[in-house]
Amino acid sequence: MILLWIVCMSVYLHCNDSRDSQKQSDAQNAGKGAHTVEAQVLIIEDEEEIGELISVYLRKEGIETVHVTTGENGLHALESKPFDLIVLDINLPGIDGFEFLQRIRKTKDMPVIIVSARNADEDLILGLGIGADDFVTKPFSPKILVARVRAHLRRFFHEQKTEPKTLRFGRYELDLEGHILRKEGVRISLPPKEFDVLRLLISARGTSMSPEQIYEKVWGMKYGEVATVAIHIQRLRKRIEDDPSHPRFIETIKGYGYRFNPETLKMER
Repeated sequence: MILLWIVCMSVYLHCNDSRDSQKQSDAQNAGKGAHTVEAQVLIIEDEEEIGELISVYLRKEGIETVHVTTGENGLHALESKPFDLIVLDINLPGIDGFEFLQRIRKTKDMPVIIVSARNADEDLILGLGIGADDFVTKPFSPKILVARVRAHLRRFFHEQKTEPKTLRFGRYELDLEGHILRKEGVRISLPPKEFDVLRLLISARGTSMSPEQIYEKVWGMKYGEVATVAIHIQRLRKRIEDDPSHPRFIETIKGYGYRFNPETLKMER
């Protein structure tokens, strides 16, 4: 039944491609513009056809997608770039969708929509209980799935706009409005650029950042003395780490850059 549904959806999509392309072209010529990228969605689906079908429908709505076929590859994708939402299958080779969800919920808070052929009440209850935001059974209407994705993204982006005023990690408190770092209530001197680097790493929510990315965002230049990032990281570690040679907060990601350990972080609005 699911195979027949995939074939039907593929034929439908092919028949509408030329018409949609013409509509987008007309909109561009009229100065209205085609869809723009609004969000980054990670699709974890081991059936290539279904994953591509979801990708195509989301891209037609201006949503950028990355499709992987295993939970392990999904974890790697989350380490390499930030995503705003995850579409997750349950029956995956290696770690299944439930285990994947349990792992990421320790550090990630983006919406997760489970899409699965399993429709038993127990699966639905388990999925929602360990952190899924929605559950869609196969076969499904791609348009309905897109509508649900958009609804969850709107809610997520609205919550993200409310920036926390205070960030807590370990025995430290970072006052974002006052630009002050305190340790157990005692103020610690923190130069502006070190404050900006610390705030940037924390706001990345566990996503690794390269020295080049940090330099461009904090110093406002794409090219320059990128080595200064390592110097600022070293100074920050001396201020906040009990043992700078074995950092608990600012981790080095070998071959890439740095990330702030999200398991140590608390946010207060």
